[in-house]
Amino acid sequence: MSQIFGNVRYVYNWALEIKTREYQQTGKSIGCFELMKRLTELKKEKEWLSLSPVHSLQKAITRLDASFSSFFARKSKYPRFKSRRNFKESFQIPDKNHIKINFDNWAVKIPKVKWISFNRDRIFKGVIRQATVSKSATGRYFISILIEDGNIIPEKKEYNEKNSIGIDVGIKSFAVLSDGEVIQNPKYLEKSLKHLRRTQRVLARSQKNSKNREKKRIEVAKAYEKVTHRRNDFLHKLSTSIAKRYIGVCMEDLNIQGMLENRRLARQIGQVGWKTFKTMLKYKLERTGRTLIEIGRFEPSSKTCHACGHIKSDLVLSDRKWVCDSCYAEHNRDLNAAINIKLFGLRTEPFVANATVVA
Repeated sequence: MSQIFGNVRYVYNWALEIKTREYQQTGKSIGCFELMKRLTELKKEKEWLSLSPVHSLQKAITRLDASFSSFFARKSKYPRFKSRRNFKESFQIPDKNHIKINFDNWAVKIPKVKWISFNRDRIFKGVIRQATVSKSATGRYFISILIEDGNIIPEKKEYNEKNSIGIDVGIKSFAVLSDGEVIQNPKYLEKSLKHLRRTQRVLARSQKNSKNREKKRIEVAKAYEKVTHRRNDFLHKLSTSIAKRYIGVCMEDLNIQGMLENRRLARQIGQVGWKTFKTMLKYKLERTGRTLIEIGRFEPSSKTCHACGHIKSDLVLSDRKWVCDSCYAEHNRDLNAAINIKLFGLRTEPFVANATVVA
């Protein structure tokens, strides 16, 4: 397995070097099919590449080509070389013709690798389209299988004011729903910081390239992995609960990347997992015919009085409660924002268009 991980990384770096050099010299880019032809010649020079499945090596070139497409579309940065330490060890297997699974013995057959037993998870039915084998920082191996089960995505159900909800995510409270429900932020990272700092301090003081240092590295990785698993468990349970209760869910399209540039709040924003929560919620709603409605990130959800539509332009982040200057209604900032998010999402706000802005 380590041989395959290393070979895939080597081919990725080799293809990146050729594409970069050729473009600098000729001004033309080499396609992935041309690189695959050159890979055949490379395997004759580097015989150890034959120890890995050829389709996994070709997939590395395909991933590089996708990275370049994303770069030219201005969605990501220029592809970088993968180092042994920072590279996420993984490789892909294309389809059902190259992988076999035996649920009787709970074993999987990977090309160039013998049958491997795996922990019992669940039996699936469908056509295998792709499998990804990966290794975590703690030394655990995983195989993720993409299948086509033939199930038809259900038609969208009609949502209205009664069966819909607005969600305002935050840091102090993870989320506030427009019906008044408040979901507290578990802050798993904050609770584990003391243990993480202690283990990282021991790791930093250990001798480089020693067996003890590797043990301490795995200990740190396990501590971070535990935080990640606890957070994902919380997000899965919360998103499943909301997806079962409501047909329409309204959320704000937040600029999370821009918010992370705030050095005072970067750690708190990074640990809550807003993007992961929205991703989970979206696919769980879609597979049951429900809808995730996103409102624009520039909608004044916090500053608008949901009762009369008045916009309080001088509202600052520290104002957790405020009184409307027009109708004198008292508002909790997060609850008011959640109600407005629902109104904006359903397009039932009758007052916003004629709102008066306070100078």
